[in-house]
Amino acid sequence: MKIIFMGTPEFSVPVLEALHRTHQIVAVYCQPPRPAGRGKADRPSPVQMRAEALGLPVRHPVSLRSDAAVADFAALGADVAVVVAYGLILPQAVLDAPRLGCLNIHASLLPRWRGAAPIHRAIMAGDRETGVCIMQMEAGLDTGPVLLRQAVTIGAEETTADLHDRLSTLGARLIVEALARLPQLRAEPQPAEGVTYAAKIDKAEARIDWTRPAAEVDRLIRGLSPFPGAWTEVNGERVKLLRSRLVQGQGQGQSQGQSQGAPGQVLHGFTVACGEGAVQITEAQREGKRPMPATEILRGLILPETL
Repeated sequence: MKIIFMGTPEFSVPVLEALHRTHQIVAVYCQPPRPAGRGKADRPSPVQMRAEALGLPVRHPVSLRSDAAVADFAALGADVAVVVAYGLILPQAVLDAPRLGCLNIHASLLPRWRGAAPIHRAIMAGDRETGVCIMQMEAGLDTGPVLLRQAVTIGAEETTADLHDRLSTLGARLIVEALARLPQLRAEPQPAEGVTYAAKIDKAEARIDWTRPAAEVDRLIRGLSPFPGAWTEVNGERVKLLRSRLVQGQGQGQSQGQSQGAPGQVLHGFTVACGEGAVQITEAQREGKRPMPATEILRGLILPETL
């Protein structure tokens, strides 16, 4: 098939590579380069860099709403457009331009977690499973009928980064399968029940409240890892907590199993008491430093009695 690929972040790259191996990509659309790094120089997106390395033509319009942008898109004569984490709303004229419409790869089990941050929100909510849906796009936000879906279990210590990589790989495999079976696939309308919205992550959510139950704190740490990173203040320094696990234990009478104490109390090592139970931090990152295992970071970081 002649395909227009539309994606921007690292999540989209495996999909681009899979489609490049199996179909003809006539153009790659992504977000324009953005200022990044200490020098704030414009940096192309992961998709743009990979597309250029593959010798594919790249376009990064600021908007697709102008008549000229729609005409340029339609002139490509694509059979289908594949969209994954692109970052722009597609107007109806763009959705209608490819012969077979536009397909979206969405990292949740729709209608749960429509919107911008489905992987983060699934972990933060304590979902036991998530997955990938291949959806026929329409004007609403992730409201289109689903052509193909596959569920995966969320691991007890899995972070957003871990799940991101698994779902990206799964999405690449499913879209290739969906395109091969497209004439036979039945588009299933999403049910009205069970709709939730995965709002964009606000950095204000990232500060840890140790009075919350340990299960919530653990999910926050894993759900916001690696970005923006849940954090706590240690001796006036903001420290990101990137990996954690729930502590199982009977209370203060046990040293390594200890899971009770005042909220924020450091029980042993990097195990911290919460409103209920405790969490053990297994990976963290100091300001200006690389992420480190907790055992390594504690060699140079003295924790106070209470965070």
